[in-house]
Amino acid sequence: MAAMVPVLICAPDASAQDMVKAGDFLLRGRAILVAPDESATISAIGGDVGIDNAVMPELDLSYFITDHLAVELIAAVSPHDARAKGTALGDLELGELLLLPPTLTVQYHQQFGDYFKPYIGAGVNYTMFIKDKAEGGVVTQMKARDSFGIALQAGADFAVKGPWMINIDMKKLFLDTRVTLNDGAIEANVDIDPWIFGIGVGYKF
Repeated sequence: MAAMVPVLICAPDASAQDMVKAGDFLLRGRAILVAPDESATISAIGGDVGIDNAVMPELDLSYFITDHLAVELIAAVSPHDARAKGTALGDLELGELLLLPPTLTVQYHQQFGDYFKPYIGAGVNYTMFIKDKAEGGVVTQMKARDSFGIALQAGADFAVKGPWMINIDMKKLFLDTRVTLNDGAIEANVDIDPWIFGIGVGYKF
């Protein structure tokens, strides 16, 4: 009996439960803050760009290939107002942008205990500008080009009850685009490069 004590102490906890395991799907809904880390090179008039933050819902679906490896598809739309700053014409309101940036990441998950499963991930993003409306006045036309980018991700799931979880998530998108104003009279190479911070709930099935 005494010889069994070290074995019992070192043995894994038989009651530990996998929060998510191979073959599971995990559907999450989050509230996200999209915070652009923007910069630009603007032809003809010089200056820089400013793009405001946005708070929006986000939806993602993950499939667990193994207990530790998952693929995740993320979808959201993100509206922003854009302006040019410090140009030869002063500060200019450029207009409104509406982005649809579907993102696919591959993630590594590691569970600690019964309730905590952090992850890191990396993948690709394709951003579509489904609205680019010029402000009017000096800026009569604005067009942003769709583009591919790289995505990095980190987050964690916390088990709550049954299939339900709380999720926190952070992403960095490396998103560059080319913007033309007034039918090409002015061109800009714009780095949007947003940080995306989210919190929400998940449901596994």
